[in-house]
Amino acid sequence: MSDRLPSGMLVSALLRQANDAGGLGVVLARGDAQAGAILVIAEEHGTVRLLERGLDATGRAALVESGPQHPASADEVSTYWQKRRRSDPDLWVLELIVPSAKRLVAETLL
Repeated sequence: MSDRLPSGMLVSALLRQANDAGGLGVVLARGDAQAGAILVIAEEHGTVRLLERGLDATGRAALVESGPQHPASADEVSTYWQKRRRSDPDLWVLELIVPSAKRLVAETLL
């Protein structure tokens, strides 16, 4: 048994926290409710980052940036997540537009 919360619950928490912070959160693609990976397109003050849970050099959970490097165009971001989704249909894709987006994602996913 895993001590990680189900992905669907983490997604709900991220959306609620974005809303509570005065921002906006949208599910672009639904993944597996129990164990799907979560890719977050986080926009903060015009800067877009693609964030997900990964591993650091010591093997511990960490928040990592993936995909095209910023500044990335909307087309590059869309192409990237859709390609990822084709290879991993369990992947959740969220878009968050909120102040302190990276901090919010780190606090929820790690």
